[in-house]
Amino acid sequence: MRANTGSTRVRRSRWWGVALLVPFACAAMSASGCGGVLSPDLFIVYRTGGSPGAKLTMLVNEEGVVQCNPNPNNPNPTHPVAHHLSDPQVIEARTIQEDLQTPASRHQSLPAAPGSVLAYYVRDQDGSVRFADNSPGQPAVMRKLALFVLSVAQGVCGLPQQGA
Repeated sequence: MRANTGSTRVRRSRWWGVALLVPFACAAMSASGCGGVLSPDLFIVYRTGGSPGAKLTMLVNEEGVVQCNPNPNNPNPTHPVAHHLSDPQVIEARTIQEDLQTPASRHQSLPAAPGSVLAYYVRDQDGSVRFADNSPGQPAVMRKLALFVLSVAQGVCGLPQQGA
């Protein structure tokens, strides 16, 4: 029979302290975004066109993280590099998403006029829209989105000007 020296009691109390601390640490990391919790997406844009570099996929989430793919600086295009929008750009992205609510819920599709250079397909939680850079009758939000995509592709994702 072994005598209880008190060291067993110390080891058990340390174990219980750690065991109680782990769930709280995990909860804190999840709440702060360190535990792999992903923010919901605002929208994803698929841009196509005939010019070199016109093809672009841009995913923007609620926290202002944007992924541009393909990115010529990314050695592994299957795992796009995440970039961060500035606060004003996050506000602009959220405003665009809100303004797209009605056209997206109607799955609005506007045909391109002759001479179109770029076409856009946008999906969000409300639905989708299709339009071209010169679609007649497009609401202001579509022009705002095209400008947002251009400026973020160049300024945030670092895509070259001719293809952005």
